[in-house]
Amino acid sequence: MQDTAWFLFLGLLLTVMALAGSVVKRVPLSAAMFYLVAGYAIGPAGLGLLGLELPPGARVVERVAEVAVIVSLFTAGLKLRVPPGDRRWLLPVRLAFLSMAVTVGLIALVGVYLLGLPLGAAVLLGAVLAPTDPVLAADVQVTNAWDRDHVRFGLTGEAGLNDGTAFPFVFLGLGLLGLHDLGAGGWRWWAVDLVWGLAAGLGTGWALGGGAGRLVLYLRRGHQEAVGRDNFLTLGLIALSYGLADVLGGYGFLSVFAAGVALRRVEMQESGGASREELRERRREVAEDHLATDPDTAPAHLARQVLRFNEQVERIGEVAVVLVLGSLLSLSALAPAGWWFAPLVFLAVRPVAVWIGLVGSGVTGHQLRLIGWFGVRGAGSVYYLAYALTHGLPEPLASEISRLTLTTVAVSVVVHGISVTPLMNLYGRTAPPQTGK
Repeated sequence: MQDTAWFLFLGLLLTVMALAGSVVKRVPLSAAMFYLVAGYAIGPAGLGLLGLELPPGARVVERVAEVAVIVSLFTAGLKLRVPPGDRRWLLPVRLAFLSMAVTVGLIALVGVYLLGLPLGAAVLLGAVLAPTDPVLAADVQVTNAWDRDHVRFGLTGEAGLNDGTAFPFVFLGLGLLGLHDLGAGGWRWWAVDLVWGLAAGLGTGWALGGGAGRLVLYLRRGHQEAVGRDNFLTLGLIALSYGLADVLGGYGFLSVFAAGVALRRVEMQESGGASREELRERRREVAEDHLATDPDTAPAHLARQVLRFNEQVERIGEVAVVLVLGSLLSLSALAPAGWWFAPLVFLAVRPVAVWIGLVGSGVTGHQLRLIGWFGVRGAGSVYYLAYALTHGLPEPLASEISRLTLTTVAVSVVVHGISVTPLMNLYGRTAPPQTGK
């Protein structure tokens, strides 16, 4: 009977969201808010269809969030059609590294002095909540590969990078709690967890994304082979990038993001720097059956098909991870301190960290405030929480950090979901014109 109930529930939920999708986009609500309520309804506090609890169910939660994040990271990388050496990358890089570190530090201070946590647990809490989300933040990310807006480009690039740059701080927190080897004087953390982890992750993804893209285009242009399996290519490249980076000791999240960026870079190079209008004109001149193999259209067609498929998978991942989040939100899972802690994170910690990270960047005050506000927390935080729980985080720290994280993420889903439509519509009417191809 429970299996039947699952079919009925998922069928009803997905059908309703498909029919109401266009309406949701016009009102100050987000799809994630509906999934959150639905998840709560099927959780232990509701119908009991999904009985996950933390920490016992941490391994399952970790896997669900992990898959959702890596799919979204690849999508984010594919959307950023900007050369690696372009100055526009400075904005997301500063957010993902400098603002990330400041966020961890500020939350750690709050954890020690206001929540009474040990230093290691406070650093871990900061690392769990510092990364912004590539899964739930789609409404504030770039709308297409040619979107050059500072706010959307910065938030997309930040979400793509900081789900990986958070890992060294997670290890630092676990190490200070005695759950991870930091090395004498912290040498292992600096050399392995920080430098090697970041470099190996980015390098692996860049090599695989670029190599796969060039190989597929060579086979299609020269031999009319490797056609019609773009969905397999997408999933295979994501899995290879993530798995190989892990084998090499790098961060798979960074690897998957870099693979997406590299694949888009191949498209840019092979398209000869053509503008969006020029690529559209090329498509009109080539028969539909030959778009994948024609030398002039093959690069853009490959990137377009991979991105289109990945965006569909990403939506499924969003449903899964928010349903799980909602199911975890019983009254016992909410932290009493969360009701002042979450506003502090969103209204003070995030804006201060963004301001410090972007001093002298040239963004306008309005853009700075929007970037500071839309530090959406979601699947990345859920993943890191579950990761810490599966690596021996002891009680009562496990319960306290779980409640604070789940409360903060749930508040983010609601307040950012309500504010995204009106604020981004207002920004769209006042944003400076975009430049570049």
